[in-house]
Amino acid sequence: MKQLFDELSFKVSKAVTQKYSTSFSIGIFALSPAIRPWIYAIYGYVRLADEIVDSFHGYDKATLLNRFRADTWMAIDEKISLNPILQAFQETVNRYSIDRSLIEQFLNSMEMDLEHFTYDYQLYQTYILGSAEVVGLMCLKVFVNGDACQFESLKPAAMKLGSAFQKVNFLRDLKADSQQLGRCYFPGMRTDIFDNKIKCQIQEDIETDFEQALEGIRKLPMCARFGVYLAYNYYWSLFKKIKNTPAEMIMHKRIRIPNTQKISLAMSSYISYKMAIAKMAAF
Repeated sequence: MKQLFDELSFKVSKAVTQKYSTSFSIGIFALSPAIRPWIYAIYGYVRLADEIVDSFHGYDKATLLNRFRADTWMAIDEKISLNPILQAFQETVNRYSIDRSLIEQFLNSMEMDLEHFTYDYQLYQTYILGSAEVVGLMCLKVFVNGDACQFESLKPAAMKLGSAFQKVNFLRDLKADSQQLGRCYFPGMRTDIFDNKIKCQIQEDIETDFEQALEGIRKLPMCARFGVYLAYNYYWSLFKKIKNTPAEMIMHKRIRIPNTQKISLAMSSYISYKMAIAKMAAF
C-alpha cells in the first residue's frame, strides 16, 4: 500500500530533523500533532539541499544540486518520488499549495553557496530571502492551513523571523564558514578585521528582526504559536550568548546552547507562554 511508503517518508523526514537539529526538533514537537509531519517534511527537504552544498566535499556538488532540483520538480509534478525526503516534501507542497517560486528561491540560494562571493548588501539580502525567509513562508502556509488572507497578514513577520534565525546562524558559524568553506555572508566584512564594532552593527540589525518577528508570533494560529515561540526563545537565548561573547572568540569558537539548557528553556518558555495566554483570557 502506498500509505506505508508515505508513512515511512514522513518518518525519514522526522529522523533527519532530529539527527541534525535538536533545537528545531524541540520546536516542532511543541507544534500541534496535526501539523508536525508537514513541518518535518519541509525541514528534511531543506536540510538535504543544505548538506549537498555544505558537506559533500570531493563530489561534484553542482551536478548533485542540479539533479536534486530536477528531481524536486518531477516529484511535485508527478506527485510521487522514490526518494522518501522528496516524497514527503511533494505531499506537503501539493497539499498546502506552496508557491513554486518559494522553492525556486531556496534552491537559488543553495546554488549561491557553490561560489565564493564577496557579498554586497543586495547579494546578502537575496541569499537570506532564499535560504531562510522563504522557508519560513513555506511553514507559514502549513500554519494557516492555506488561508490566503492570514498568510499575507503574517508574511512580513515570518520573513523577519527567518532572517533573524539565519543571521544568528551566520554569527554562530562564522569560524566554520570562513575557515572551512571560504564564506563570509555579511556585506563588505573581512574575517581578518572582524571586531566588536562590526559585531555590534550586525547585532543591532538582528535585534530589529527579532522585535518585528515577535509581533507576528503573537498572531499565529494556536496550532503553531507555542512551537514557533519556543524556537524564537531558543534563538534569542543563543543571540544573547553571542552578544556577550567578544568578537575575537567568535572567530575561534562555535557558540552553542547545551541540550540540557534547551530543555530548561522549553520548560520556562511553556510557563511564560501559558501565563501570557491566561492574562489575555482575563480581559
